[in-house]
Amino acid sequence: MIEKNLLLIILLVFLGGCGQLNVQNSCDCELEKNSISELEDKLAELKKLQDKSAALTKKSFSEYSLLRKTKWEEIESKLQNDQASQAWSAWIHGCESLIKLDAWKSVCEQANNLLLPTNKEVIKYLHTHFDLYKAHNEDGSKKGLITGYYQPLLEGSRTQSKKYKIPLYAPPRDLITVDLSKVYPELKYKRLRGRVEGNKLIPYFTREEISKKDYPLQGNELLWVKNPVEAFFLEIQGSGVIQFEDDSTTQVGYADQNGHPYRSMGLALIRQGELKRHRVSMQSIKYWAKKNKRKLQRFLNTNPSTVFFRELPQGLPGPIGALGVPITSERSVAIDRRYIPLGAPIFLSTTEPNSSISLDKFMIAQDTGGAINGGVRADFYWGQGKNAGAKAGRMKQSGEIWVMLPKNFSFPSATK
Repeated sequence: MIEKNLLLIILLVFLGGCGQLNVQNSCDCELEKNSISELEDKLAELKKLQDKSAALTKKSFSEYSLLRKTKWEEIESKLQNDQASQAWSAWIHGCESLIKLDAWKSVCEQANNLLLPTNKEVIKYLHTHFDLYKAHNEDGSKKGLITGYYQPLLEGSRTQSKKYKIPLYAPPRDLITVDLSKVYPELKYKRLRGRVEGNKLIPYFTREEISKKDYPLQGNELLWVKNPVEAFFLEIQGSGVIQFEDDSTTQVGYADQNGHPYRSMGLALIRQGELKRHRVSMQSIKYWAKKNKRKLQRFLNTNPSTVFFRELPQGLPGPIGALGVPITSERSVAIDRRYIPLGAPIFLSTTEPNSSISLDKFMIAQDTGGAINGGVRADFYWGQGKNAGAKAGRMKQSGEIWVMLPKNFSFPSATK
């Protein structure tokens, strides 16, 4: 059964890729037309086998199924102590996207009628229009990992030079994306990425392949920066500000990714004895990199994932999150959208970075991340610059999450 499921995925990739190869220099799908009907018949047959697979059925679940309805009293005192009104602008930004969805339209229309509400008015609005749910992990536990991220500031240029020689890439024109959910709803948010070679869809270039001297993405550079480690962490953060020598700036944001999984460079350094586990942080990795320039590229390559960027419009109040709206420092959070609806208001109870001091905040789930996986898992957005980076780099805390959903919210049925 496992082999048949694997074959199913391979066929899916082939068919999905062939259906989306309308880019320059792609394969000519006319070559496959004679065999498409045969492949579709085989795909249908394998789909029936897939439906009978106990292994996959057990792993399938309905979105947000680990949320448990609870009472507002669980967070009432913490919510009263928080300056909830400070998150209102983040919520209004989110409603620019959410108001297009039936489940959120009414609550967003009501929010747009409130101008500069007080804390009491925000809390009253939440009580009136939302039910409260407690987030759980798959094992039933209620606490999870809370990390932090930020928007770094890098020195850069629009042209390559001896000073600026590290490229930030725009999405390559030969990058093909296959949306698996079009065939299997249970694979929602799952995408395969690759490139066409002959008449086959194969994995896209890894970080190591991209970084070679005869690198395959030559001519696809968006901008150039000074420091390879700063560029690496820019990919992890997903957005940043590039400052040019004339003091002008531009924001860059996530545009796409090469399809390879994210692998932790910090974990690789631990396994090779370069750093002690308890000392690994963004700051310690940067310090190690300064002292080990000859080893650096080898350890950068342990993460095969590469992020591609785009320039963002001028004047945005913050980077663009996965919801498609600007995110807000200390009020926006990244979550796993399989477990928490993207755009939902949440209440996060955790502690300050590397501290036992309570950090309890009303926030908005406006972003996602490749390393953000699980029912109780969040990435706290600290803002822009060095101070925000210092907090984000130290933040590996335990925390709890409550999710606020409209009273008329309809939960998806279980995937079969």
